[in-house]
Amino acid sequence: MIHGWSALGGLTMPGWEDELERWLMPFLDRLGHKTRQRMCPLYVAGLIGPGDRKSVQPMAERLAASNYDQLHHFIADGVWNATPLETELLNQADRLVGGSDAVLVIDDTSLPKKGERSVGVAAQYASALGKTANCQTLVSLTLARGEVPVMVALRLFLPDSWTSDMPRLKRARVPVEHRTPRSKPEIALAEIDRAMAAKVRFGCVLADAGYGLSAPFRQGLTERGLAWAVGIPRHQKVYPVDVKLIWPITKARSKPRKHHVPDILSIAAEQMLASAKWKTVSWRSGTKGRLKARFAALRVRTADGPPQRIWDKGQQHLPGDEAWLIGEQRASGEKKYYLANLPAATDLRTLAATIKARWICEQAHQQLKEELGLDHFEGRSWQGLHRHALMTMIAYAFLQHHRLAYAGRKKKNQRASASTNHARRTSRHRRSHPSAAVSAVPILPILLQKLAAMDLAAGPFVKPRFEALALTHFTQL
Repeated sequence: MIHGWSALGGLTMPGWEDELERWLMPFLDRLGHKTRQRMCPLYVAGLIGPGDRKSVQPMAERLAASNYDQLHHFIADGVWNATPLETELLNQADRLVGGSDAVLVIDDTSLPKKGERSVGVAAQYASALGKTANCQTLVSLTLARGEVPVMVALRLFLPDSWTSDMPRLKRARVPVEHRTPRSKPEIALAEIDRAMAAKVRFGCVLADAGYGLSAPFRQGLTERGLAWAVGIPRHQKVYPVDVKLIWPITKARSKPRKHHVPDILSIAAEQMLASAKWKTVSWRSGTKGRLKARFAALRVRTADGPPQRIWDKGQQHLPGDEAWLIGEQRASGEKKYYLANLPAATDLRTLAATIKARWICEQAHQQLKEELGLDHFEGRSWQGLHRHALMTMIAYAFLQHHRLAYAGRKKKNQRASASTNHARRTSRHRRSHPSAAVSAVPILPILLQKLAAMDLAAGPFVKPRFEALALTHFTQL
């Protein structure tokens, strides 16, 4: 039991506190120390619960005023290793949504921040604001299946202004192994290795053009034996799939060339698809009907082989691996481009659906910030920020566990009810055609029915807040 607190912010929903504590047991076992085992559930419950701010002090005040020092110490200064909890999060995520039909989405999210002492803060592009601003940037990994995301990694990117300033790194207590410059794609590959070491199951890696434009990133995925589909800029160079390497013709007195060159020059992705056949494709149902756009796809060779001087055109990259080049034209007229190493027999709808599955990470980022306070941490250290981010991911995984468990119980009850109704039918009422599949009952109305029976005297966290939480976390599968 989480003493003095309800995981739904004061509302009395029987079983929630016990369910949270039971689900956290594998994490608590890895923490070891009794005080840490007590602080972890309190912190996670504080993130899930009410309040506009999810930093340590406001959460401590809502939980119990005497817990501030212990909560702050647990997150900011406590001597404990986060790696076992990070590994357990990967295990739980795999149990929830892992599988051959799952996707691993690589992206980053920005945390707007004032001042200059918080670890990693600098003027850089902030996706949340759509412009360059003072912020921290976290590289994220999201495991998702069936439109259910679970965030499994958040790792801070350090700009040059930090990695070139050793006193600044030491003041923010950045670990020695993280003080050297690393690009976002390099951080992402390291986190993918960690997920693979934990045997997380997924079928394809997805990323936007910020990662897809990196040839070493794409090559790193291929070297790991992974399927991938990534965004690229429109000027990304590619070759026709039938490009050939030939010996260049040299003048009689010139030295013989030592390297082959392609028989045709590479061209930009948008130029390659300019004359392709575009087709309207629908990949899934949205809240306003079927989602669709125009797509085109061609097999190409990527221009990311070794650099080589080609005739009088200067240095160009030689043809690399064969891949799909995919173009998307949205209703607004905007065009996007992608590369994917999926099999040559893959149809256009599958290519489109795979590419568009990346959107799920944006939903996870939004929920982690708006509901669980990912961007509310007020400390300045590397350790404190990463521990806070880890707790928000654990809280998010718990909510997805509850969502899936609740949906599973509803489906089971529906099947039992359908079976009972069928058994009660007499032969004269038998249908002459197969029954339609029973659809899932929306969860939100049921939760709101429970709300009416709850004790609302526990605090200000009443129906409007509960509706928002229910809409966000317990939507119909």
